[in-house]
Amino acid sequence: MTMKVHKVSSRSQNSTKRHGKNKWRKKIHRLDSSLLNTSPGTAKLEQQITKREKPGLKRLKKLYTKPIPENSCAEEKGKATSVTFAQVHTNGGTELDDSSNSVDSQEWSEYANSVLKNGMESSTSPKTDQMEENGLEFHAHFDHTHNRAVLVMKQGQVLCFRGKCLLTCLYGHVEVLGFTIEEGQQPYPLFSPPSHCPLTITALGNNPPSGKNKKEGLLEAKAIVRKYFSSEPSKKLMSEVDSDSCVVLLEPLDTPLTRFLTSFSELSEIFGLNSKELKSQAAVYNPVLSAVGVTALRGPCAQGLVVSRSYREAISSLLSAWAGEFVRCPIILVCGGKSSGKSTFNRHLINSLLNHTASVEYLECDLGQTEFTPPGCLSLNTVTEPLLGPPFTHLRDPEHMVYYGQADCQADIDRYLESLKSLWRHVSGESPVIINTMGWIRGHGFQILIDLIRLFSVTHVVQLSFGNAPQCQLLTPDLLRTACGWQTHPPTPPTLTEEPASHLSIRSHVFLSVQSEYEGAGTSGKMQHQRSNELRDLALLSYFSRLQSPEPGPIRPLHCLIPYQVPHSAVAIGVTHCEVAPNNIFYAANASIVGLCCLSEKVMGRGGPVVLSQTPICQCVGLGVLRGVDMTRGLYFLVTPVSPSVLRHVNCLLLGEITLPKILLSKQHGVEGDLPYVTTDYSFEVKGAGKLHIYKGLTRPGLIKSNN
Repeated sequence: MTMKVHKVSSRSQNSTKRHGKNKWRKKIHRLDSSLLNTSPGTAKLEQQITKREKPGLKRLKKLYTKPIPENSCAEEKGKATSVTFAQVHTNGGTELDDSSNSVDSQEWSEYANSVLKNGMESSTSPKTDQMEENGLEFHAHFDHTHNRAVLVMKQGQVLCFRGKCLLTCLYGHVEVLGFTIEEGQQPYPLFSPPSHCPLTITALGNNPPSGKNKKEGLLEAKAIVRKYFSSEPSKKLMSEVDSDSCVVLLEPLDTPLTRFLTSFSELSEIFGLNSKELKSQAAVYNPVLSAVGVTALRGPCAQGLVVSRSYREAISSLLSAWAGEFVRCPIILVCGGKSSGKSTFNRHLINSLLNHTASVEYLECDLGQTEFTPPGCLSLNTVTEPLLGPPFTHLRDPEHMVYYGQADCQADIDRYLESLKSLWRHVSGESPVIINTMGWIRGHGFQILIDLIRLFSVTHVVQLSFGNAPQCQLLTPDLLRTACGWQTHPPTPPTLTEEPASHLSIRSHVFLSVQSEYEGAGTSGKMQHQRSNELRDLALLSYFSRLQSPEPGPIRPLHCLIPYQVPHSAVAIGVTHCEVAPNNIFYAANASIVGLCCLSEKVMGRGGPVVLSQTPICQCVGLGVLRGVDMTRGLYFLVTPVSPSVLRHVNCLLLGEITLPKILLSKQHGVEGDLPYVTTDYSFEVKGAGKLHIYKGLTRPGLIKSNN
């Protein structure tokens, strides 16, 4: 069957000539190529990081020390571990005070504990449970002229919601998923889809600056409210404003991502309610909130993030580790079984750390459920902004990335570990590091965890579990002294001729056990958009939504986009997950996702394709769709959101096991006749036809012990 491929326009070809030797023929935009700055050298796995000054702070502009009363409906009444910080000047870091008994330290300790209790509990405050029949107790007013809403919340009130919006704090402080937002900061996008637990906005009140009394604070708050209305706001709304109120501006959120996802009928309610919330009638109709894309929740569904006592204590301990004196930055490894809450814990921890530091480094070791990249990628990211939504809402280009090409690493564990080592050499050591791991924690998966702790000199291990029975052995320092990893071995005991002091350099770690107590812990999501394969598809759709225009308008399907054309001899091509004969590699790669990689050596072909004999470990700058192959002219046709300035450095295409979401192929708009790459004339009676089922629970024949 011959595939029709749109040729590159003459305008694109002319632009190619202006760029000389550029092999990627398409209109070029001037974009930064700093993504490719990599430094050669072997990985330093045991870094002696000297005591350094913490990164500068950038967000909060004044100290807030007023304690927040604990929710009376809290799931657990255990007292949170005291956290002693120094004065906080911004949402980006601290200045340490040697005197832990100072007034400022005591006030901040009270505030930190109150925030941990107030922002991380499982249920809402009594005030938010007192809802009127047709709305919420706190008041909101909609400005039709500017299409935005102003929400006034009393100290301690909580808004649990579904939907999406752009939040700006106009007065006071609010907390969302561990991150504190105050007046004067930038707007933050909030995403609360039904695939994850709903977000909550918690009002923390306000601490008037020195020299201002309550009356002056009241006048300031009312002046701010009037500023954001084209006409005089209602008297009822103004009567609710006082010096301790929080005033929040909510605006509709419309991005290429939201427009692209909701253009598919199956995803039209991706920011709506899930089936459980619909059945229990948990939605509270409020015309003002609905106008900005927000649906408030009530009752049991309005719990938000469910947090246990061990969860609170672990967060408190990790914040204390960063606030205190240390020789090297905390390196935190978070592990646990599938559906134990690792991703949510990581997001909450990152947001909490960003209240006190300018950045957090994040090493992605989970191939299936990635946080910032499409699936199948290992990456190192520097996080500077809070994560206020699930992974598919905040994908970004990492500083360093390796394309593994599969959703798990069982096929080649050595390449998996070597890829992570190549990423680790780029860790700066000036910010706290969070290492995210897979849900594979048994057998070889447990050995990999042991390797990661040893290879990266982890200082803190957070192990999440659920239920009464542990899912695997606890990764305590004692276990690491005797356990064998996939590549590493326990340290040998000293001999009679060796000095015992020589073994004092062996580093230990702090072990933190967290019990997950949210509903459904340890079980795979049963509702729509909660299964792992659906979340991977959402991440891929989010990545390719970058191909859409930033301006509002009709959605452009992939087949309508002008592809880049690349000569076969200019890039090497390889397959990461299986062996493919060179004469069949074009059939395998056509209409597939490929990793766009940069080999250190130059690729020189002689007219035909350059096929790799083995999979390299190299920098990956993004993904693309190989939408066609022209054998006559020797060209690949590629669609990708990666900028042309970065594409100039790409000389390798890696084909993996990560496939296009079916919805992209079966729901292509504007196609007349048969859909490209999709057929209905298919017989499952043909030998070898149909889906290949892999039974991972069966023991391999070579590992079965003989009874003889």
